[in-house]
Amino acid sequence: MAETLNLFEQPNRTTALKQLANFVPKAGLSYTSKRNYDFGPANHNYVSQLSPFIRRRVLSETEVLSSVLKKHGLSSSEKFVQEVFWRTYWKGWLEMRPSVWSEYQSDLKRLEDQIMTQSGLRRSWEMACEGNTEIDCFDFWAKELKETGYLHNHSRMWFASIWIFTLNLPWQLGADFFLRHLLDGDPASNTLSWKWVAGLQTHGKTYLARRDNICKFTNNRFAPNGLSNSAQALPGVPHPGLSSLNLHNTPKSNLKTGLLLHDDDLELSTILNGLQIDSTIAINNANELSPWECAKSVYKFVNSLIEDASKRYKDKIGTVKIVKKPEEIIAWSEENNLDQIVTAYAATGPNATMITNLNKLGLNIVQISKQYDQKAWPHATHGFFRFKEKIPALVKELGLTS
Repeated sequence: MAETLNLFEQPNRTTALKQLANFVPKAGLSYTSKRNYDFGPANHNYVSQLSPFIRRRVLSETEVLSSVLKKHGLSSSEKFVQEVFWRTYWKGWLEMRPSVWSEYQSDLKRLEDQIMTQSGLRRSWEMACEGNTEIDCFDFWAKELKETGYLHNHSRMWFASIWIFTLNLPWQLGADFFLRHLLDGDPASNTLSWKWVAGLQTHGKTYLARRDNICKFTNNRFAPNGLSNSAQALPGVPHPGLSSLNLHNTPKSNLKTGLLLHDDDLELSTILNGLQIDSTIAINNANELSPWECAKSVYKFVNSLIEDASKRYKDKIGTVKIVKKPEEIIAWSEENNLDQIVTAYAATGPNATMITNLNKLGLNIVQISKQYDQKAWPHATHGFFRFKEKIPALVKELGLTS
């Protein structure tokens, strides 16, 4: 698994840009024809492996899309462009239905209690997380994820399907397992992808992991026996109604201003435009993703990217202190007599919850969103295929070359 590990062992923008440059030539027909094949952890050569960097906006969606479109055009790179917009769609969808995340969090607390009191559930959960189920491909992927922090997207789908329909484990615990270990773990795309496999996102539509499909797309590395032959959708409730988006906040330039960094968005040029920053603080909220502690590799990865952003923007933001608790942000604001705090817009998840709670306690935190999100998220009102129809217009509207 050395090659995958090496890519993420030095997490910074330089590494991300090198990986982008390596992938761009393959983002057209090569990606289209080979993207569904998982050739193993040392051979993820036909997918970009950029998601951990895009997730934190060490690379922005616009620069990735622009690089690919300039090389290939939209028709040849359509599949990759759609994959980038899938993550955007999930974020916009959840941003307009934040109660779905709240319900998932409540489910995890309930399941945490059940794991403590139900030995059968605890044993099955532990065996799945440790990769001791005797389903060879599943066990391999569980260990690959824990060792590398990454899984091929097709393997994520197979894994989720086996977790839900063969092992009969709660989907929420599987989503949590991913979120604790994936370097690109994202509240929106992770939660909603697991719900989709379970038949809860597109109601009644499930994803079944099949032996022949796994055999074909792992290049005969696996041919698992004992998989479920059916995938009956789990019972669920209708989606909540749409909430309005609030993406057009503007800080006041005449106030004493602090900057708050978080791992949802480490691209700071939009925030720093025209503002004088008096003091800067950063928080690593990775452990708030789950009732259980996140993998140390995830926490370290986030810390390294925050440190890298702090160095890249040092001339404008000064020295950055990284903290773990929201209470430390309150103390920092008081010590520096700040009138307002600016930060990148945090999509639904731990950082968004933290910012809401801090504002309720009296801080004045202004979230500044990206034009990309302002343009794309409002289209995530229904299914992806309706959203997909908007991609060519979004490419033009955002000024990306196609």
